[in-house]
Amino acid sequence: MKRLFLKTLAAAVALAACGLAAAQDKTFKIALQNPKGHPLATGAEKFAELVAAKSGGKLKVNVFPGGTLGSDQANVSAVQGGTLEAVLLNSGILASQVKDFEVFDFPFMFANAKEADAVVDGPFGQKLHAKLADKGLVGLAFFELGFRNITNGKRPIVKVEDIEGLKLRVIPNAINVDWVKALGANPTPMAFTELYAALEQKAVDGQENPLSVILANKFAEVQKHLALTNHQYNPQSLVFSKKVWDTLSADEKKLLQDSAIEAGKFQRQVNRDKAAGDLDALKKAGMQVTEFSAAEQAKLRDKLKPVIDKHGAALSATVSELQAELAKLRK
Repeated sequence: MKRLFLKTLAAAVALAACGLAAAQDKTFKIALQNPKGHPLATGAEKFAELVAAKSGGKLKVNVFPGGTLGSDQANVSAVQGGTLEAVLLNSGILASQVKDFEVFDFPFMFANAKEADAVVDGPFGQKLHAKLADKGLVGLAFFELGFRNITNGKRPIVKVEDIEGLKLRVIPNAINVDWVKALGANPTPMAFTELYAALEQKAVDGQENPLSVILANKFAEVQKHLALTNHQYNPQSLVFSKKVWDTLSADEKKLLQDSAIEAGKFQRQVNRDKAAGDLDALKKAGMQVTEFSAAEQAKLRDKLKPVIDKHGAALSATVSELQAELAKLRK
């Protein structure tokens, strides 16, 4: 009788353990705008791979690239509501939630990728991501889009004045609108998902993005001219839903955080390793490439300085903190 009881008890414990394991299995969705094959999609896939490996398959991440779940703005709302678990997006877009993120859209803020890494991976980047919690978002790690360049379908850009009069699509926020205006061009805020069609139909003359984005989204099919301006560096934030995050165990949170940080560092290196090949591929696709002389680059910086001063005034503490970090790095 005692043996039967022990067998029954063991079976019940085993069944309960199985039920607990099953209850712990979770699947998350992550959305992003760039298509499969782009370094950001590769980074999201690496995140999914790491989460699966570290959890022994109990946690699974499904990646939805190419804007298949809607625009960045729609994705952020869904993440806040808990109907989407995660989004990987341009950090500057988060300025609509926490204004301090606007500093990541300031032209010529970072001189190189090494500076950007030190800032986003250090206390400054962590502090900004922490501010998202009050908005129902959890910032896990920084990836990158890289340094942005201007394309258009009308003419080569060999001097700053060549930008005047062009109708350029911009990320929908105030600083991007203002810096395009400062160059005498016409800014057109537009969701990324609408951009290719707008270029094809000539609703806009051009746009600005890193080389990887221009290549992966086949903009060479609808744009002839590429100017290597490197006017802005874009970190990307992997952001998780706080509603979902708060339901997770401490171990699950650590696993997701660690996987995101590791995937972010992996993705940035992939993006940088591809840059030279991306430029060659765009040339082979028929794009005519120009690059500013040192004098023209200095003129471009001078034209954009009033925009930085204007927007920096509203974020004086954050800008000062960032500039202090950069000053330490540049010593």
